[in-house]
Amino acid sequence: MAERALRGTRLGATSYENDRNTDLAPRQEVDYTCTKGHRFTVTLAAEAEVPMTWECRSCGAMALRVDGELPQAKKGKAPRTHWDMLMERRTVEDLEEVLAERLAILRAGRRKSA
Repeated sequence: MAERALRGTRLGATSYENDRNTDLAPRQEVDYTCTKGHRFTVTLAAEAEVPMTWECRSCGAMALRVDGELPQAKKGKAPRTHWDMLMERRTVEDLEEVLAERLAILRAGRRKSA
């Protein structure tokens, strides 16, 4: 008889218990609107940190929270140029000395070939 009761079911795949006496986790619904005008709702856990942006389900663009404000742009460092890195290692006087040495070598090479 026990074999007949389990026939045709997958063990562990589905629960036969109903939701009558169970409490669901607390939730919150957050509305987002994308730049193309699509409005949608995302359900999150009540204790979850709500992000300011979410990817639109319709078009894939970044959507902003309806009750939120624009996210602030992060202040980044200005990119370091070759000149900035060079000035960290050498002074202007050092560079002038190196330039004078290299010009002297080039001029000496031209005199020999001429």
